[in-house]
Amino acid sequence: MITLSVNGKQHQFDDDGDMPLLWALRDILKYTGTKYGCGKGLCGACTVHLDGQPIRSCVTPVSAVGQQNITTVEGLSAQGEHVVQQAWQRLNVPQCGYCQSGQIMSAVALLARNAQPSDQDIEQAMSGNICRCGTYQRIKAAIHHAADLATEIKGS
Repeated sequence: MITLSVNGKQHQFDDDGDMPLLWALRDILKYTGTKYGCGKGLCGACTVHLDGQPIRSCVTPVSAVGQQNITTVEGLSAQGEHVVQQAWQRLNVPQCGYCQSGQIMSAVALLARNAQPSDQDIEQAMSGNICRCGTYQRIKAAIHHAADLATEIKGS
């Protein structure tokens, strides 16, 4: 029996522990915001947080998770109220949208460790996330906007 803590809720299911976390999230637990991209951990579409750190769920077996907390894009805010989600919406970042949950999760992790990242910081942190539509400039602008929103909220 595997127990996973996802978005603050405990889930149990039968598995030997070899299943990639991505499939447990999507197919068993129905957290479908996390996407399958390459299956090799290279594109970033499957990015989730494990105790706040971004990981590639397609190459992480459920047995490696242990008691750590998993956060998916659904766990950021049910109503899309997280500053990164707000910035993505205000700046109309997605084109096809397929990679965006992974992009958002990587951006959230970046802003958690660097509240006011430079362009270079953003490019470095986001370099492992591929956008087939090439919305990189909008992603960068949205991260800056989210940083500004977070600063405004803290100042309120």
